[in-house]
Amino acid sequence: MHDPRGAVFQPELIELMKVVLDDVTATLAEAKRTSAMKADIASHILKCAANGVRDPVALKNAGLAAVVECSHYSHDISPERRAV
Repeated sequence: MHDPRGAVFQPELIELMKVVLDDVTATLAEAKRTSAMKADIASHILKCAANGVRDPVALKNAGLAAVVECSHYSHDISPERRAV
């Protein structure tokens, strides 16, 4: 994946990424809507967009992947229980 630093995004894409970030954030419990979580979600979305992805569903999936990754690290549970 390309590093999003130095990437230039058109205003329409920036607006799309904001909407996707808001959509993904809205799926979280209010207590999980921290600035750190939003930054992690945004980072995943930016990396995806830096690779040329413009599909809103794909960008949302990238943001949701950040939520999944974070939840795996924040809970000391077995992989079997994580899959439930």
